[in-house]
Amino acid sequence: MIFFKRILYFIFLFPIGIQTIIYAQENPEDIAFIDNEVENNFYDAIRERAIENYDKAIIALEKCVSKKPDDAAIHYELGKNFLDLKKYAEAEQSFQKAIDLNPKERWYWNGLYDVYYTTKDFQKSIPIVQKLTEFDPNMKEDLVSLYVYTNQNDKALALIQDIEKNAVISETLKNYKKHLTLVRTNSNTEEDLIDAIKLNPKSEQAYVDLMIFYSQQNQEEKSIEVAKKLTKEIPDSEWAAISLFKLYLNEGNGVGAAQAMLKVLQNKKVDKSIKHKFLNEFLIFSSNSTQFDKELSQAVDILSSDKSINVAKEVAKFYYNKKNYEKTSFFLEKALTNQPEDWEAIELLLDNLSNAKKYEELGNKAEIFIDLFPAQPKLYYYAGYAKNKAQNYKQAIDFLETGLEFVVDDTNLEKYFCIQLAKAYAETNNSKKTEEYRKRAEALLKK
Repeated sequence: MIFFKRILYFIFLFPIGIQTIIYAQENPEDIAFIDNEVENNFYDAIRERAIENYDKAIIALEKCVSKKPDDAAIHYELGKNFLDLKKYAEAEQSFQKAIDLNPKERWYWNGLYDVYYTTKDFQKSIPIVQKLTEFDPNMKEDLVSLYVYTNQNDKALALIQDIEKNAVISETLKNYKKHLTLVRTNSNTEEDLIDAIKLNPKSEQAYVDLMIFYSQQNQEEKSIEVAKKLTKEIPDSEWAAISLFKLYLNEGNGVGAAQAMLKVLQNKKVDKSIKHKFLNEFLIFSSNSTQFDKELSQAVDILSSDKSINVAKEVAKFYYNKKNYEKTSFFLEKALTNQPEDWEAIELLLDNLSNAKKYEELGNKAEIFIDLFPAQPKLYYYAGYAKNKAQNYKQAIDFLETGLEFVVDDTNLEKYFCIQLAKAYAETNNSKKTEEYRKRAEALLKK
């Protein structure tokens, strides 16, 4: 997912900036309305956004801004719609305005990070992620990645060492640490490495060392030339197979790259970090095509033996961020086959089905997962939300009222339950309950 010159030896399958899941909505709608005009315009915007009429949503939100110019959440909603229209300057301005008005709201910072991530502006991303670490210390791993991708290796290594003081670092950070230590300690010059190949043209390591050197210098073309020489001198080398993958990928030869990738993945002598890197590169290469879906599925199956990471789930996250609902669901189902109680995969699957508007499947899945996690309120929310969409309001009420009893110290989730319950009771003509949950939702909006 990171768009920069590829490091031949080291890129991982762990994308940065994964989108946060928000219970069948994209992000909180924390607005307390002053009058009916603002309220109507805001809900017009929500409705238009839901059917991807982003231009119309913006028009409605701009009317809200004219009445409430200092409402941070309205500017945030504007930013989301501008971002979907790829109007990045306007999106940046809107998110920044929301932050200026309310810097304590995490989602506003997330919105600005989305802009910089999408536009590949990793330098601007860094101070945003530094701020996000105050909300979520786990974001420090994203910050390490950004330091690496902007060649701030000393900062990346120092941050890893700081994280390591208080916790066991992830496999991602272990591999980053290994790579960064290698970069810092490798003092060989280009001339030394070239001479090593001349002295012993059959030394595989000599070629590998020179390829790593060029990759670290972002001299990809030179690295490819060394790979060609290795392939010629030592055709049976493990690194020759690796080099072929790189060559095919750079030539746009997807068929050859797919075959080379599968060969490398099946080779037990190749380090798993390189295998993950190859899958990641091929994933990016083939992301806009269905031609290589079979090979991608095979690759995920091969790597599924690595229990340190659920590869299928990471591939699903890649497609989730691209809003490819079908492929997201496919790989999440595969992920859950390997780890059926992976809560993150379950939650992501339900959110994906909601975004895809597959409400019947959403409801069915939520009910199945309730058997696994009977005290997990989000599952009841999704089940009730799906029943509301299917106009089965009495069933929706049963799920929602049951799930609401399990909500503890989660204002946003409680708010969404109340919104759905107000809707369900309104459709069943129970005005007393409708008003009760509507007022409760409004009170939660103000918190």
